[in-house]
Amino acid sequence: MNSWKFLTDAVESLNANKLRSALTMLGIIIGVAAVISMLAVGQGASSSITSSIESMGTNLLYVMANDEGTNPQPLTLADAEAITESGGAPSVLAVAPTVQRSMDVTYAGTSTTTTVMGVTPNYSTVRNETVASGRFITEADSDDHATVAVIGSDVVDELFGTSIGVLGQKIRIGSNLYQVVGILESKGGTSMGSSDNQVIVPISTAQVRIITKSDAHDEINQISVAVVDSEHVDNAITEVTSILRSRHDIRSDADDDFNVMSLEAFTEAASQIIGVLTVFLGGIAGISLLVGGIGIMNIMLVSVIERTKEIGLRKAVGARDSDILLQFMMESLIIGLAGGLLGVLVGWGISSLISSVASLVSTSLNAEISLSSVLLAVGFSVAVGLVFGIYPANRAAKLEPVEALRTE
Repeated sequence: MNSWKFLTDAVESLNANKLRSALTMLGIIIGVAAVISMLAVGQGASSSITSSIESMGTNLLYVMANDEGTNPQPLTLADAEAITESGGAPSVLAVAPTVQRSMDVTYAGTSTTTTVMGVTPNYSTVRNETVASGRFITEADSDDHATVAVIGSDVVDELFGTSIGVLGQKIRIGSNLYQVVGILESKGGTSMGSSDNQVIVPISTAQVRIITKSDAHDEINQISVAVVDSEHVDNAITEVTSILRSRHDIRSDADDDFNVMSLEAFTEAASQIIGVLTVFLGGIAGISLLVGGIGIMNIMLVSVIERTKEIGLRKAVGARDSDILLQFMMESLIIGLAGGLLGVLVGWGISSLISSVASLVSTSLNAEISLSSVLLAVGFSVAVGLVFGIYPANRAAKLEPVEALRTE
C-alpha cells in the first residue's frame, strides 16, 4: 500500500465521521490559537516598549533618587546644575531636572487627572518634546515664576474637546490659574502609557505652588541627561555618578542614594520581563495542546473499537501490521496538521482583534505573528497528533484477524 493510498483512506475515514473529526480537531485548534496569540502579544508588547523607549533617543540617561542608601539625600537643582557646570562631565550635552505630581486639572467645571510636570526650557531638547501650537516654557517663565502651562493633546480633548481657541485660556491646577501658552505635539499612546496626558509648567512655579513641603523647594524627582552621542553613554554614566557621589559625600557603590540608568538598561529590563511573561503564558497555552492530544487518543481508541471488523477484514486479505499502524497514524497526523493550520488562522484573528482593541484605547500594541511561532505551534500540533496516535494505532495493528472478525 503506497503513501497516497494511506492518505486517501485516512481522509475518507475522517470524512465519514465529520462531527467527531471536527470536535477532535477543536482541542488542537484552541491550543495552537492560544499559543500563536500569546506569543504574538508578547512580541508585540516587547516591540512596542522598545520603540517607545528608543523614540526618546539613544543618548538619554535618567538620574533618580534612591532611598536605600546609608544616609540618602534628595536630588536637587544644584545637583543638576553641577553636572553641566562642574566641567567633570564632558560627555554630557545638557540636563533637564523635573518635578512631577499627579493632580486634578480643571477648566469651566470639567476636570481630569493628569501628571503635572515642572521643567526647565532644556526639557524640550533633552526629551524631544515639541509643540504643535503656541510655545514651550522659556527662561523668562522660570525667572518670573510664571503661571503658564503647556498641555498635552489628551488633556486638550478632556478639558476643551477641541484645540481651536485653547491658547490663552486659563486652567486651574490646585488653587491657582495657569494660562495655556502651548499644546504639545501628539505622540500617541504606548504600552508604557500616554505621553499626551501631561501638563508642563515652569519648574520654579512647580516647586513653590505644587510641591507643598516648605523645605523641598530645591528638591527634584528626576534629572534627564542628554549625552553628546550614543557612543559616550557609558562615559556619561561614569561622569555623572562621580559628580553626584562627590556632592553627596558617598564613599562606596553600596551607599549610592541615586540611580543612573540608560535607555538601553530600560529596554533590556522591559524585554526580559516581557520575555518571561510570554514564555509563561505560552506554556499555559501549550497545556491546551496536550489536552487536545488526549482528545485525539480517546477518539482514535473509539475508532479502533468501532472498526475492529474492518481491521480484521483488511488483515485477512493480506494487510500487514505496519499497514494498519500507518493507516491510523496517518489519521492522527491529518487531525494534528489540519488542527494546527486552522489554529494558526484563529490565532491570527485573535491577534488582530487584540491589536484593534488596543488601538481603540489609544495603546500602541501591534500583536506580531512570527514565522518561528507559526512553525513551532504547527510542528508541536503535528507531534502531538503523532505521539497520542501511536497507542491507538499500535493497538489496532496488533488485533488478531480471527478475533476481529468475530467481534459483534
